[in-house]
Amino acid sequence: MHNDTPESLMRTLAEKAPYAHAVMDEGKNLMWTMVKYKELRMVYSCALKEIQTKFDVLSTEFNLKYKRNPISSVSTRLKSSKSIMEKMVRKHLTVNLSTMENEINDIAGIRVICSYIDDIYMIADALLRQDDITLIARKDYIKNPKENGYRSLHLIISIPVFFADQKRDTKVEVQIRTIAMDFWASLEHQIKYKHEIPDQEVISAQLKECADVITATDEKMLSLRKRIESAQDLPDEEDELLLRLQKIDTNV
Repeated sequence: MHNDTPESLMRTLAEKAPYAHAVMDEGKNLMWTMVKYKELRMVYSCALKEIQTKFDVLSTEFNLKYKRNPISSVSTRLKSSKSIMEKMVRKHLTVNLSTMENEINDIAGIRVICSYIDDIYMIADALLRQDDITLIARKDYIKNPKENGYRSLHLIISIPVFFADQKRDTKVEVQIRTIAMDFWASLEHQIKYKHEIPDQEVISAQLKECADVITATDEKMLSLRKRIESAQDLPDEEDELLLRLQKIDTNV
C-alpha cells in the first residue's frame, strides 16, 4: 500500500519541480518559435503582394501607353516549410528563424513571363529604378546559362513592407524569363525531379539540346520582331494621340 500522505506528495512535487519547469520552458519556447515562424511567413506573403502590385501597375501602364504589353503573365509562390528545411539542411545551416531569414533568399518568389528577350531587361530596369527597391544580387542565366541549359534572369531584391507598428525590409526573388524559357524550365523540372530516371546522362544531354533550340528560337523571334518594327513607319504625334485616345476606354 502506497503511503500518499500530503507530506510525501509535497516531497515528490518538490523533487520533480526543476524538471517540470524545464519541460514547461522548452514547450513555451517551441510555441513562441512556431508563432514567430507563422508571423515571418506572413511578412513574406505581404512582400509578395507588394511586388505583385508593382508588376500589375507596370502591366497597366504598358497596356495603356504602348502597342504591346511585354508582360505575358506574373505568378507568385511562397516556399513550403518542407522545402525551406531541406534547403537549410542541404546548405549545412543552423536551423533557426534568424538563419532562415538571413541566408535563404528565395522564400518569397515571383516569376514574370515575357514575350521577347529584350523585354526581360527592360522590365528588370523598370523595377530596379523604383526608389523603394534595393538590389541585393543579380544572376543572369541568359547571358551565362547553367550547364543543363537553364536560362532566366534572377534578381534578389529587398522591398519594404509597412505594418501598423513597424517596417520590415523583406527579400524577394524575382525570376524574369521568356515564354519559351519558362516552357523548357517547367518540363525539365517535371522530367528530372518528379521521377526516378534511367539513362540520366542521355536525358540531360537531350534536355540541353532542347534548351539550345529554344534559345535559338527566342533569338530568331526577337530578330523578326525588330525587322518588322523597322520596316514600319514611325508614328507621328497625331498617330500617337489617336492611339492613346483609342485606349481611353480600355479596362485598366
